[in-house]
Formats: sequence, C-alpha cells, structure tokens
Amino acid sequence: MSSNEEFPMPDSFSLFATSGDEGSNLHTSGPVWDKLDRCPWKLYPHQIEGIKFLWKNLAGGIDVDVKKINPSHEVGGCIISHAPGTGKTLLTIAFLRIFMEAFPDCNPILIAPSVMLPTWEAEFKKWDCGTEFHNLSSPKFSGNEDSGASKLVNNKSTPWRHILKVFSWCKGKSILAVSYHLFEKLASEEVGEDDKKIPGYSAEMSKIILEKPGLVIFDEGHTPRNKNSKINNCLKKLKTERRIILSGTLFQNNFDELFTSICLVRPKFADIISSPTEKKGGKPSSSGEESRGNWNSMTSSIGKSSDDQQLVKIRKMIKPFVHVHKGSILEEKLPGLREYVVVLHPPPLQRTLLEKVQEGMTNSLELDRAIAVVSVHPYLLTKCSVLKQSEIEKSYVARLIAENQQIKEEAFRLNYCEGVKTRFLTQLIRLSAAMNEKVIVFSQFLDPFSLVCDHLFSALCWKVGQEIIQIHGSLDVDKRQLLIKQFNDPNSRSKVLLASTKACGEGISLTGASRIVLLDVVWNPSVHKQAISRAYRLGQEKVVYTYNLITSGTLEEVKYRVQSEKHHLSQLVFPTEHGKTENPDNPSSKFSDDKILQAMMEDKELIGMFRAATP
Repeated sequence: MSSNEEFPMPDSFSLFATSGDEGSNLHTSGPVWDKLDRCPWKLYPHQIEGIKFLWKNLAGGIDVDVKKINPSHEVGGCIISHAPGTGKTLLTIAFLRIFMEAFPDCNPILIAPSVMLPTWEAEFKKWDCGTEFHNLSSPKFSGNEDSGASKLVNNKSTPWRHILKVFSWCKGKSILAVSYHLFEKLASEEVGEDDKKIPGYSAEMSKIILEKPGLVIFDEGHTPRNKNSKINNCLKKLKTERRIILSGTLFQNNFDELFTSICLVRPKFADIISSPTEKKGGKPSSSGEESRGNWNSMTSSIGKSSDDQQLVKIRKMIKPFVHVHKGSILEEKLPGLREYVVVLHPPPLQRTLLEKVQEGMTNSLELDRAIAVVSVHPYLLTKCSVLKQSEIEKSYVARLIAENQQIKEEAFRLNYCEGVKTRFLTQLIRLSAAMNEKVIVFSQFLDPFSLVCDHLFSALCWKVGQEIIQIHGSLDVDKRQLLIKQFNDPNSRSKVLLASTKACGEGISLTGASRIVLLDVVWNPSVHKQAISRAYRLGQEKVVYTYNLITSGTLEEVKYRVQSEKHHLSQLVFPTEHGKTENPDNPSSKFSDDKILQAMMEDKELIGMFRAATP
C-alpha cells in the first residue's frame, strides 16, 4: 500500500455495515443481574448496582436478551458518578463484557485524558475480558491488530498507524481508546503534513469516529465542561445516544458546567429543561440557550434556602440517569482517612513580600500564581517573570540589605525555614520517613518542586530519581508509568513524590503513599478531592493523612472558603447514598489521631508557625 493511495474502505470497514442496534449473538435470557452472578470477578455491591443502572439506560430494559426488551423503553446516555478510587474502571470493563455480548457490533469508543489510557490498557489485560484494546493515541501497536492489514501497512507514520488500529476496531469485539486531544484533532479534520499524503484521510477518519461508535465512554467526563470549548463542540457531533460519563467529581465549579456535562451525555435533557413555545403548525421550539437560561434560573437559589423546592426538582430530574456512590465502600474497606486544614503564619520577610504582592498586582492569574509560590518560599518571587525588576523585587532585595542579614542569595534560597510551607513540608517529610511512610506533594506549579528538591538534598542528602520522584506534564506516558511503579514499590528507595496536579490529579493509583500535602489552594474543590483519592482508594493498606496548607492573611484563605462553598453545593445536588449531605461540622479527625502533626504542633521551635489546624 503506497502513501498516495486513496484511504481504504473495504466492506468490513464500512461505517454502516452494522449499527449495533439490531441483532444479537447472545443466547441466554433473564435479567442482567443473573448474568452478573456468573461474572468471574469479585464486584462490590455499588459496582453491581452501577452495571444494572447502565444496562437499564443503554439497553432500554433489564433483560439480558435484547430481543425481549420492551422497545418503548427509552435508551439514553447516563452518568456513573462514583467517588474517586472506588473501582469505576472494573465496573466499566465488567459492563462492557456483558454489553458487547448482547451487542457484538456496537464498536465502543473510550475517550479519556491521555495520561489515563495506559492504565485502561493495563486493566483490560489484567482482567482478561476477551476484548481487544486499541490505543489510538499510542505510537505502539498492541499486537492484536488485523494481521492482513498489518502486512499492507508497512509505513509506520502516524496516519497509517491510525488506519490500522481503526480498521482492526471496526471488525468488532474490541475497544478503540483515544485521548480528548486527539479526538478533537480528528473530529475537526485538522490536517497535518503526514495526513496530506493520504487523500481523504482526514474527512474519512472524522466520519468514522463520529458515526461508527454504537457506545461512547467519556472517562473523567467532566473534562469537556466548558460549553464554548472546541472539544465540547466536537463531542456533541457524535451520533450515538448510548453514552456514559465516568466521573468521581461531576460538579466542578458551578451549575453551568454541570449542565454542559449532562447535555453532553444526554442531549435530550435540554428538551426537559426548556419551556417550549408554539411554532406554526403546533410544533414546540426551544433553543439551547433557552434551556441553559431556564437551568440557570432553577439553580440560582440552590444553597440559599433551607426549603429549596428547586433542589428537590433538580434531584428528581437527574436521578434516572445519574448513579451516585459517595465512597462508603472506602470507609468500609480501608484503614481510614484523616483530613486537616493547616493555617500557617509566614515569617516576617515572607509576610511583607506577600503583602506587597497583593497590593501591587491587578492581573488575577498572575496574582494567583505569585501568592501561591511566594507562600511556599519567598525566594520563588524571583520566578514570577512579571515581577522581575519591579518595585516588589527591589523591596525584597532592599529588605535583605536593610536588615543587614549578611547572607548570600544561595544561602537564603536553601534555608527552608524562610518559607512557612517549606518549613512545614521538610519537617513532615523527615518525620514520615522515620515512620516508613511515603509522602505525595501536590502543586499546580513546578517552580516550588525545584526548590523543595534542593531543600531535601541539603537537609537529608536525598536525590531526584532515588528518594525523590518527580512527575509533571512534560514527561511522556511510558516514563510516567515507570515512575509511578517505582514510587508504589515498597522496596524502592523512594520517599517522596512531587506531583503536578495536572499530571497526577485524576485516574492514577499512588497507594504507596499514606501522607498527602496540598501545597497550594485552588478554586475548584474537585482538584482537592482527586488529589486525595490518588492514595485513598481501593488497595490502600494504611491510614491516609492529608494536609491542606493555607498561608494566613493571603488570598488563599478566600480561595479555600470559595472551594468549601462549591463543595457544599455539590453535596446538595448529589447527596450520600442515604439521601443526606455530608456534615462539615462533624469532623472525623482529631489531632491525637496523627502522631506526626501532634508532634510538630507541640514542638517549641515549630509551634509559632501554626495559626490553626482544624480537622
């Protein structure tokens, strides 16, 4: 096959050879849960209920024999909103095993953040469900590609890899996995130099991924929550109504984003929200903006009244297609979780610089970044490019001279006690290592990590790649997986993982750690929740302790209050399994539960840096 041939479309590759909606090779009958009883894997009750829920929504009834399902039952997309770390991946794999037996030509597609695709591939191999997995975003082949097509495709350029994987997927009994980024590129027919060598490639590939799937799974389905984003607009072009959102943190920032996520998985929801107006001929008409406006009106009062009828209405509307599990299985199966909010007093120089930063900046994004990094250590002010050569930096240098500290810049940089968070962190890591416990440190920014590495080398002689592991977004996926494996290995030398929230915030398992430090505060409460669930998840063998660090007198205190308010709204819309919201005034943790934190708070040299520490 030469590179200038037309894009191949044999009969087996036809978009509409099978629809996935007609016919079945399944010869058993009875309710779907009878089939689950014979599932070879141990599933928890919430996973079994989730599979039943998916079947009702996506197959249209409860019978495993699709021919016996009442055709009047509505088929539509649905959401598995289970707490992070509660086994959504296995739940989905078990469901696919049954669903693809009933609908052998459904051609499922899994769309996920790129960092999570290797985990999915590993899980499919681990559970051996008899389904081939083709990762379109990987440069590697799985070995399960169609043998005949493999002989023809001897050009290893990206378009030809895509053709081979998609061809193999279209033959059935397999999953096509693709990152959100690549899906956006393919669906929007973005043409690269290699693509131009294959006439018709971009248009046909776009048509295939939008029209061929009979089932679409959006992992971390809150990702395309921005209604104006390109990825959201591309995903809305998918033809199938059989859609699944998997998300442990469905409510991210506001109700508008929630509405976008719901309409992505179940487009007909907009019709329920709209107030149709009569057109000529008696046909109702409603626009997407009208539906969104009505939704905003319905949700604007939620959380502001103790007797909120709109909240009751919203819950009732979404209940048929949103399955919620808040994580009670983790409370039952794991040793425990202890969460602490630690408010710290910065030393005089750090406080002065923070005050200068907050007074002298108007750009909100730059202000957020500057406060976050300077709250870690004042030296990081020099890493804020917009502040260099500014009055703020001049005052920083002048302050050092005026106080006649007679220290060199390098000595100041390596003194972790000059930053209240680096001081807390260094002591916590030192004490955790003494108790044979590993620590994860999460941050939005990378500059603090370089400084923390230097502090740990100076104080403990620890080296990056040995005691210290770093994971950030620029690492390729394979390297990231190796580092995660190294960190989770109890026999490795690793003691601390410095992790970017973007690179490690979702979907991956870091159960090798039992201490989590959230170095900075974000507006979005789901970032906090996802970070904790990297270690507090099924498979954890120790009590997990988490520390949300806040520097007193800064914007971080405001951000944390906003974060808490958003979390409260999420709890109102998605209550616990018993219909109750979590009670933030009923702390589950006491300082006496944490020997390390208690020791630090009682240390005469450290006690002055604590303004407060609350469970």
